[in-house]
Amino acid sequence: MAKSTRTKEEQRHYNMSRIRCTDTTIEAVFRKALWHEGIRYRKNYKQLPGKPDIAITKYRIAVFCDGEFWHGKDWEIKKPKIQSNRDYWIAKIERNMNRDVEVDRQLQSMGWTVLRFWGKDIKKDMAACVDEVKEALLQVKIDSCDWSEDECDQ
Repeated sequence: MAKSTRTKEEQRHYNMSRIRCTDTTIEAVFRKALWHEGIRYRKNYKQLPGKPDIAITKYRIAVFCDGEFWHGKDWEIKKPKIQSNRDYWIAKIERNMNRDVEVDRQLQSMGWTVLRFWGKDIKKDMAACVDEVKEALLQVKIDSCDWSEDECDQ
């Protein structure tokens, strides 16, 4: 096997350039599971703040599939472990976390239900994540139902 001729910095640059912000594996798998449940959606819906990974427009539900590193899962534990370029990465991830909170507030003020799932949770227990979306759909249906109407009897 030939030895790589890339420097450490070149290898990091190469690795980082391969990271996608849309259509990640976890998003694709999760969307497929929702589709099989009959849940129709729009992906990376640009008309909403934060461009939700999945937007169920009929029921005003925005779903985000967040990567653990990029969105700061267990941040207080992982923050001290960052070794290289600490100032950059800490600022970047904390900006992402603050942006997530702001996007959630904006969407909620617009009447949207916001669901966020960690990538590992989707991989580990897809059914539970799908069930959470289905419960949100049911809750929106219940909340929007005028009990005097016959259409709510279904």
